[in-house]
Amino acid sequence: MLTLLNNERSRFWLYGLAGLAGASICGYLIAKLGIAGAGVSVVMPIAFLILVSVFVEPRIGLLLYLQLNFLIGVVARFLTIDVPFGTFIDASLILTMLSLMVNAKRYDWGRLHNPVFYLVGLWVFFTILEFFNPEAPYKPAWLYNFRKFSLYWILATCIVLVVPFRKSDIKILIRTWLFWSFLGALWGFKQQYIGLTAGEQNWLNMGAAKTHVLFGVLRIFSFYTDASQFGAEMAATTLVCVIWFFEEKKWTYKLGYLFLALVYFWGYALSGTRSALFVLLGGYAFYLLLRKDIKKMLIGGAVALPVFIILMYTNIGSGNYQVQRMRTALRPMEDPSFLLRLQNKQKLALLMESFPFGAGLGTSEAVGQRFSPNHWASQIAPDSWYVILWIETGKVGMTLYVIILVSIIAFGMWKVWQIKDPWLFKIMVTMLAELGGIAVMAYSNPVMGQFPTSGVIFISMAMLSICTQWDTDTSIERPLPKSAFIKV
Repeated sequence: MLTLLNNERSRFWLYGLAGLAGASICGYLIAKLGIAGAGVSVVMPIAFLILVSVFVEPRIGLLLYLQLNFLIGVVARFLTIDVPFGTFIDASLILTMLSLMVNAKRYDWGRLHNPVFYLVGLWVFFTILEFFNPEAPYKPAWLYNFRKFSLYWILATCIVLVVPFRKSDIKILIRTWLFWSFLGALWGFKQQYIGLTAGEQNWLNMGAAKTHVLFGVLRIFSFYTDASQFGAEMAATTLVCVIWFFEEKKWTYKLGYLFLALVYFWGYALSGTRSALFVLLGGYAFYLLLRKDIKKMLIGGAVALPVFIILMYTNIGSGNYQVQRMRTALRPMEDPSFLLRLQNKQKLALLMESFPFGAGLGTSEAVGQRFSPNHWASQIAPDSWYVILWIETGKVGMTLYVIILVSIIAFGMWKVWQIKDPWLFKIMVTMLAELGGIAVMAYSNPVMGQFPTSGVIFISMAMLSICTQWDTDTSIERPLPKSAFIKV
């Protein structure tokens, strides 16, 4: 009894000293930095708690990574301070990998013996070799695009493959994605029907209005990097809910999915992102192919065909700006901007004949304009993810990337077709259809290299490669959760 009392006293003094030390540090920060110090005082304990949680349980790191993919856009949009927010993504993945190494004995590292890991590893190896590309004008710029081309991809793949995720973790990932997208749609509605914040208006005034205010109409961008990224995410989540509408048997859930699909679809329409239409068309067609169900294919075709005919062969709804933007996506040869893109690509093709390995990573887009503004690669406006790869890695790199991407999708199809659990099949076929739709959209937009789409895609690819490990041999749906806004 006496020993127990002494232990309690020791803990009391320990906690007391820790609290006193923490209060002293917070007081010092507030005295020196004012409001900024108060903010740091609030953030530090949260950061410490996250740090400890990730080291105790690495799967928390992947969940954190997905949250940050969305939070970065929110923070960057509403804070005017100049902070490289992308480094938080680096930190979350690297921290999770360190946690995996610290807890190495708990995990089966043989799980990395997976075709997707080797394919991604091949791409990483190629992009590392690009550091030695003699055409690159500024070598340190390589690191900037290596991160989004390869680093995030390989780290996310390793984490998903090694950590033994459960079905409950998949539900959390899916719900997180839909939740943030729903908030994004609501904020987009706020921009459209109530107005912009001072910071958002300032962003437009600083040059973004050239691409986001067309013919006097604002392209809604919500808290994403731009309207194209917002439109891509809204189209992807629309696709998810449409697929689940057809897969679900209970009408209560069908109505819930229909409501969400309409919310996300209107968000997509307000973005004015024409290429995002191909996420829906390409992804939905891919879903029908994966389903291999004649009845579902006929129903899906019956729904999609009238919409396609109205947009392609009539002028119904042309008075509405959003409808007209969708229609121009299906009539590209009537669109001056698309014709200009074709001309630019023809000129680029002649130029790239002399650069089979490209100009090197970090030579195009904003990174190239920042570090090598006078180089030819930085003066070309890439309007496609594949064009960015073409410029920076050449015909060899772009071809390798497409082969790897197609191989991952094909492997995912093979794995999905083996699934017997209806719930798991519904989730994985959705991930695969969304991946296919985004891959099609990437032909005319760089969304595959932007937050949050890139994070969702990297996680989806890895999960598809191991999806059968969650399979159960059953022919009935899993029990419905007692409380859920949506059932996933």
